[in-house]
Amino acid sequence: MTRLKTVFLARYGFLVTAIILIVIGLARNEQQEVLHKAVRICLECIGIG
Repeated sequence: MTRLKTVFLARYGFLVTAIILIVIGLARNEQQEVLHKAVRICLECIGIG
């Protein structure tokens, strides 16, 4: 297998894996949990939370 083919397969393998994990996270409504944690951290940084 040539180096170019290996790089091509690795690149698209990571892309497909990332897309699958994003879809799983969206299906589990994980974006809301991340948003809540980010808001909590920001409020603690400015001293309100």
